[in-house]
Amino acid sequence: MTHRVGFVVFDGVTLLDVSGPAEVLHQAGRLGHRYDLVLVSAHGGGVRTSTGMPLSGTVTAAEAGPVDTLLVAGGDRLAEQPVEAELLATARALAAPAERVASVCTGAFVLADLGLLDGRRAATHWRHAGTLARRHPRVRVEPDAIQVRDGRFITSAGISAGIDLSLALVEDDHGAEAARHIARELVVFLQRPGGQSQFTTATAPPTGNALLQPLIEAVLADPAAGHDLASMARAAAVSPRHLTRLFHTELGTTPARWVERVRLGRAQQLLLDGHSVTSAARHSGFGSDETLRRVFARHLGTTPGAYRQRFATTGSARTAAAAPG
Repeated sequence: MTHRVGFVVFDGVTLLDVSGPAEVLHQAGRLGHRYDLVLVSAHGGGVRTSTGMPLSGTVTAAEAGPVDTLLVAGGDRLAEQPVEAELLATARALAAPAERVASVCTGAFVLADLGLLDGRRAATHWRHAGTLARRHPRVRVEPDAIQVRDGRFITSAGISAGIDLSLALVEDDHGAEAARHIARELVVFLQRPGGQSQFTTATAPPTGNALLQPLIEAVLADPAAGHDLASMARAAAVSPRHLTRLFHTELGTTPARWVERVRLGRAQQLLLDGHSVTSAARHSGFGSDETLRRVFARHLGTTPGAYRQRFATTGSARTAAAAPG
């Protein structure tokens, strides 16, 4: 049985948001699991991706007809300016009858603008998570998640996370072995280590809030300093309750969780710069190796040492050193 998947695309769409999931589903077809892929845009015809390369042969929602799975691709402009009515109408028409509705990266802004994510958990690119939380306070944004499933809605993080999402769709439809085979073929992780995390050392986008911005800059400048709720509230000259509300509104999280993510980001960078686990724990504000290990396990699903080994280099340097001269 063929499963029909509609990709909503538009001028400025991120190419990998489309090509990554499409390749996963194409590989599923080589295993006998057929997916019928259709590119859908507001007006049909060609669209230009963020790279300048065109996608041709898109159709309108009416021409596409019902799809089993809707996948809304992302592009920076969805977070940087209001989503146009025609694009929203296209996504709305396809989402209504679809069994599953998914988004990659800032495609979540389209679903949120339609009200489909109200009261639900959602993910997007870490750089735009704060914007999504501010623009849509009824959406429970998880800023560090690779993908989030809530009912028939699946939202994923930025760009390459669309591959993770589509592997999960294949696993839903055809089992883990099919997804593992495709992951091996594409030379990617079926579930990347610390699969819940975007593995970014970035922790928050700038905020225009006059109370929060100096506080954010102070924490980022010295994560190892004392940054408990009471001291942060005093520094901002507000009550702890009001500061917590501001963090929820502006960044979609609590002050304590945000500080922990800042410290984790600093620890990640220190490890990649060659610091020991003990040094990274001390200079990032965690204090002890054991605390750092617990935080790594909770957020990244790995250990500090394993993280450093995996991400400190692409392996090209080791390959070059081992190659005959």
